[in-house]
Amino acid sequence: MPRFSANISMLFAERDWLDRPAAAAAAGFEAVEIQFPYDRPAAEWQRAIDAAELAVSVINIPVGDMLDGGPGLAATPGRQAEFRRAAEQARDAAAVLRPRNVNVLAGFPESHGFARERCLATLAENLRVAADLMAGIGAGVVVEAVNTVDRPGFLLSTSAQAIEAIDRAGHPNLSLEHDLYHMAIMEGRLIPRLEEILPRIGHIQFADHPGRHEPGTGSIDFPAVFAALDRLGYDGWCAAEYVPSRATEETLGWMEPAE
Repeated sequence: MPRFSANISMLFAERDWLDRPAAAAAAGFEAVEIQFPYDRPAAEWQRAIDAAELAVSVINIPVGDMLDGGPGLAATPGRQAEFRRAAEQARDAAAVLRPRNVNVLAGFPESHGFARERCLATLAENLRVAADLMAGIGAGVVVEAVNTVDRPGFLLSTSAQAIEAIDRAGHPNLSLEHDLYHMAIMEGRLIPRLEEILPRIGHIQFADHPGRHEPGTGSIDFPAVFAALDRLGYDGWCAAEYVPSRATEETLGWMEPAE
């Protein structure tokens, strides 16, 4: 089985934030990830994570107004200085939390009137900035594609587009965050695609489709996917980033090895 991380921005939401790492450890996770760990000092997070003897797999660089309907920072022309400040904030948090990777979300600049080519050029510039900053603390930078059914207008919506953005930036500290839920919607053929692009992948996230709930609630054959990751030699984190359909501990049967 892969090494599993719990996205505690979504899992264990029944508990206070700083109680979630201990709950994740008790459930058998080896790591946690936090989408935006910026509402409290990083040292508070780290004390809770260290007490639970967990690693940190991923945090996101702040996205500015993206969650409020704006274009975001990473690929919006003219917002490069804002992106650098956001990346520096993430760098400072990552220096404490020690995640394996820091994620960049490209956002929705096309939906706000910017030409795609300008957006992609801006993204490449900003990815190089982030990759340099994170290299200084030993963290990688990953780039995520997001489905355009749930998130219409997201700039990068397939693994091919995300890899193209990485290649355009041309920095060795960049790799792909491959979210199986998003790619089940946009691409299908999950295992063949893993076989094709595994060397480009720095981080994996998952939820079942449809519904974005735990494995076993949708159509994805997770035992086959996890077996494929083992067969292919994937050694990164595989993060549960789903909306539990009931109490989190009641949704973890997928962690048990298949008979």
